[in-house]
Amino acid sequence: MSTQVPQQTDETDAETEPDAAEEPSKGDLRREKKAERAAEREREAEAAENAAAGGNTRELKVFRFDPEIEGKQEPRFDEFHVPFEKGMTVLDALIYARDTYDSSLTFRHSCRQAVCGSDAMFVNGQQRLACKTQLSELSEPVRVEPLPHADVRKDLVVDMEHFYDQMDAVEPFFDADELPEDELAEQRQSRQNREKVKMSTRCIWCGACMSSCNIAAGDNQYLGPAALNKAYRFAMDDREGEARKQERLEIIEQEHGVWRCQTQFSCTEVCPKDIPLTEHIQELKREAVKNNLKFW
Repeated sequence: MSTQVPQQTDETDAETEPDAAEEPSKGDLRREKKAERAAEREREAEAAENAAAGGNTRELKVFRFDPEIEGKQEPRFDEFHVPFEKGMTVLDALIYARDTYDSSLTFRHSCRQAVCGSDAMFVNGQQRLACKTQLSELSEPVRVEPLPHADVRKDLVVDMEHFYDQMDAVEPFFDADELPEDELAEQRQSRQNREKVKMSTRCIWCGACMSSCNIAAGDNQYLGPAALNKAYRFAMDDREGEARKQERLEIIEQEHGVWRCQTQFSCTEVCPKDIPLTEHIQELKREAVKNNLKFW
C-alpha cells in the first residue's frame, strides 16, 4: 500500500494561497540602504573604539575615489585607525582597514615579498612598495595615495597600460644573432658580464621610478627609466650580437629616449630594488655617442 500523501486539489484551498510578494517600493529601498549605511558606520565606530582600547594604534589617511559610484566620484581622504604590531607594514595596515572597516577599499597586492611590484603606492610623499614599508618608520598620520602621474582607476589602483607599453617598446627579450646548433647547448655568459648587468635584472616592473620622473610626467612619449634600464640589461649582454645591439641603440637614441633624461636621480632614489637607474641611462648615452662616432 502506498504511503504517499495525495495532493489536495480543492478549489477553496487554491483560493486561500497567498499572492506573490509585491516588489518593494523606492521608498523602502531608500530606507533599507539608509539602514545599511547606518549599520556600517556603527560597525566602523565600534571597530575604531576597540582598536583605540587596545592601546597602540596607527592613523592612516587613505585616498579614495570611485568613478562608478555616485557620491564617491569626488576624491577624498578617509581616516582609519589600525592596531599596531611590531613588523607591521603599510600593506598589512591597508588589509586590516579593508577587512575591518570598509570592504570597498581597493588596492593591488600579491606576493607580499617585494617581488611582484603590484603594490607600489605614494606613501608620505614618496613612491614605495606597501609590503616593504614598515609603519614604525613613518610619521603619523600615514598618508597613502596612488602613484602620481598615472590615471586613477579606483582608490589606490592606477592604470598601468602606458607603463607596460613603454616597457614593450624597447623589446625586452634576449635575441642573439646566432643560436647554437645543438638545442640543448648553453649560451654562456662571462662572470664579468653577469656582474655588469646583474642589478638591471632586478626590476620588478612596479612603476615607482616612472612615477617619480618629472620628465616622464611632462613627456608622455619618453621611454622612462624602467624601460631604459631594461634596454640596458640586453644591450650590455655580451651574448647578443652586434647587429641586435645596434637595433637597440637605435631605439633608445630616438627623440624621446635617453637624451630626455636630465640626471635628476629621482628614479634611483625611489627604486625598491636599489637599481642604479640613472647610472645605467648615462652609460647608454655613452654607448650611443660611441656608436655614432665615425673616423674617416
